[in-house]
Order: sequence, then C-alpha cells, then structure tokens
Amino acid sequence: MQCLTDFSTPLSGDLEQRLERLAARAAWEMDCIEAAAPIWLKKPEKEARYNVVIVGAGLNGLSAAFALRRRGIEGVLVIDQAEAGREGPWVTSARMKTLRSPKTLAGPDFGIPSLSPRAWYEAVYGAETFAGLEKIGREDWMRYMLWFRRASGVTVCNETRLEAVAEADDGVRLTISGNGSLPGEITCRRLVMANGMDGCGGPYVPENVAALPKAFWTHSAEQGEDGHLKGKDVIVLGSATSSFDWAVTALENGARRVTMVARAKELACTEVLAWTNFPGYLGAFAELPDVEKWRFSRHYYDLKVPPTQDQYDRATACPNFIMELGSGITSLAIENGRIRAETRNGTLMADHILLGTGYSIDFSMRPELVPLNGRFAYWRDRFTPPNGEDCPPVLHAPYLGRTFELTPMDAVSDRWVSRIHMFNGGAVPSLGPVSNGITGIKYGIARIADGMTRAFFLEDAARFRGELAGYREQHFNPRGKVSA
Repeated sequence: MQCLTDFSTPLSGDLEQRLERLAARAAWEMDCIEAAAPIWLKKPEKEARYNVVIVGAGLNGLSAAFALRRRGIEGVLVIDQAEAGREGPWVTSARMKTLRSPKTLAGPDFGIPSLSPRAWYEAVYGAETFAGLEKIGREDWMRYMLWFRRASGVTVCNETRLEAVAEADDGVRLTISGNGSLPGEITCRRLVMANGMDGCGGPYVPENVAALPKAFWTHSAEQGEDGHLKGKDVIVLGSATSSFDWAVTALENGARRVTMVARAKELACTEVLAWTNFPGYLGAFAELPDVEKWRFSRHYYDLKVPPTQDQYDRATACPNFIMELGSGITSLAIENGRIRAETRNGTLMADHILLGTGYSIDFSMRPELVPLNGRFAYWRDRFTPPNGEDCPPVLHAPYLGRTFELTPMDAVSDRWVSRIHMFNGGAVPSLGPVSNGITGIKYGIARIADGMTRAFFLEDAARFRGELAGYREQHFNPRGKVSA
C-alpha cells in the first residue's frame, strides 16, 4: 500500500493512472444516466457578472458547484480564501485522526459511484484495505476532495477573499480581494455561502477566557503548530469531540498535564447524526411547520457530539490526563505568568487553555456580512417558542427559506437578500443537518441545485417562452412527398 503523506509529492505513475481510469469511469457513468444536463443557462455576457458565486471550496462548495453543472447552469464561480489543497478544516485546524462519519457515507459525488469516497479509496489503497477500514483519515479525505475537484471539472479561484456584499441590479454585488485574475468588484444573480460551520458567525469564546491575553488560549478553529504545548500544564475546556481532539493533541505534543474541565456531568455517547440519516428526516425536514422544526432542533442540540472511540482511548491511556466533569470554570486570572482557574472543584494552575467550545451564530463576527444586519430575519423574528421549550441556538439562527435563502425583513426594500443562500452550518434549524457535514450533504446538494434551477427558470420564463415561440428546428423531412 502506498502511503500518501505529502500533498506536494507527485503521485507514482501507477497510482496516477488508476485515478485517471477512475475519473474516466465516472465520466462514462454520467453519460449512461444523462447526469449532465444540456447547458440552458449560460454565463452572462458581462465579464465580471456571474449566475452564481460560491464562497468556499470545501465539501459544500464543491458539491454545490458540481450539482449546478449537472443541472446545466454555467457562469458559476467558486472562490476560497485558502491556498489550493488547504480548503476546509481537514489539514488546517482539524486535529482528529479520522473523520467522525462512517466510511460508507456518500460525499459530493451526487450519485455517481466512481466519484464516491469509497471508489477513490479503493483505487488508491485497494478494496481489501477499505474493507478493513473503520473511518477514513482526515488527510486522505483532503486528498479525495482534491481529486474530486479535478475529476468533476470544478474550477476554484483560490486565495480569494469575500470582503463585502451589497445590493446590485437583479443580484448581489461582491467586493473581493487577493486574486489578481479577478476584478475587485463582481456581481452575481445568486450568492451561496458554503463556508463551513462558522459561515454565519465564528468560534465561541467564553467571556472570561476572552478577557485573558490571547497568548494564554487557543480555540479549536485556529490553525497553527501545537508544539508550544510541550512541558505545559493545560486546561481543555469542554468534553465533546473537539475537546478530546485537543486533549490528544496536547498529550502527543508532550504536555505535562492535561485537565479537561466541563460542566456536563457525563460524557456524550450518542451521535445524533446517526439517527437523522434517513430520507424522511433529511429529505423532508424543511417541509415541517416551524413548531415541529423547533422541537426537533431542541432534541438535536441537546445531544452533544461524542469523541471517536480512538480519541477517547488515546486520551484516557495517558496517566497525565484528568477529567473534571460536572465542574466548569467560575473565574480566571493571570498570576506570575500563569493561569489561575477557579473551578467548582477547586483551584487549577495552568499555562494554557484549549477551547473545544464550538461556534456561535453571530453575523457581526463576519465582516463581509455586516451590511446584511437588520435586513434579514432570524428565528427570533419569526417564531415565539412554546412555554418551557427554550432553545437559544435556534433563536439566534437565520430564518431561511426552502433553498437556504435569507428571508427579508422588509419584502420590498430588502428583497435582494433572498438571493443570498446560507449553505453552511447556520442552516440546520431551518432545513435540518444537510449542510453541516457528510451525513446529510447528498440531500443538501439536491435541494440547493433544484432550488437554483427553479429560481433561474422562473425569473427568465418570459425569455424562454419567447424562445419556444420562435423555435423551428427541423426534426423531420417529408422529402417533398406531401401534396398541396
């Protein structure tokens, strides 16, 4: 088995040929089922105008671009602020060894077998190796995504950042930076924010931690080397999956002591996405009345994401790993260059805090989206929870339409914001978990592609009706044998 360890190292000739054959097989499969529709919506003639701009070239962005191509829509621009090969969290901020999802889940392939993660893995490592695999490694997943990008024909403008959005005639005006091949201002008919778990906000940092100098804490969303943890006493805040990723990272980087501090009295043991993975829930959640969405979401958010068994076993095997559950930090201070943490169980002295505290939905944390403030509705603007059924994560989420679009606060003056689609983690309360990971992505892809197709056709229906009225392509020739 060839070990793929370096993204910059060229593949061996044999492996490259196997992957080329797999891509050719995928193209044949698409031909067999008429997977790629004829182009019916061409790119607008203006150079700096597009039908769709997709922000983010990770799982959601590549999935959406491929799906729109299959629906016959041209003029789709995909941008990502990362350099090529570092899109998404897989080789940047992610610290787990493997994906959390089962190896059998489909990815961005949209129903094409030879574009699936399994087909790629078997082409690289062999069917026998896949059969003995529990979960796909995160670095292999990144390599698969890069291959999928090439095999599916999706092109990406890397090192390109969205700086601001504004209203434009029949669309959205975008200010971008970083890519000299594109103008600093472009327009599109539809904008898709496919920018991950923090696409509607950013990392959640408790106030008492944020009050400390930044040198004393790191959030799991941050990139960087973790070697500075060697020989340090470390506090890991939280007890869900990213907290255990942090614990293992600190221990394997030589931390002297790692103490996990969490308010939860017990560890999460149930993976909620395993229950959600059926067509009824993922395919029809968006059709539920708001009160049912609310109640499903309360149960969804109550179930925290457990660590992988591997991460848990690695952490607990170390004698210098301590779990302080049912506790929580009550106060923090810096004393003589160290952190003094008061917990419900006593006092801890540490050198660094590692946060596994997840993400907040807060558009003010996304400078490029600040112009939208006050123009679209949150759940708190459209829904009053039943008594005793509080769920803050839903109240603070954007209230989205059936195809991930923002809903205007003012149906007239703010109508343009409905052209912005939040195909990211902020969409879960409105559409279910179909845009926040691998489990539901096959449902999210179909919804975003069909929604765009419907929107564009309805907007351009008069033009297409005119084309039909003048359509005279000859498909039959009577050969002059019909008498007058």
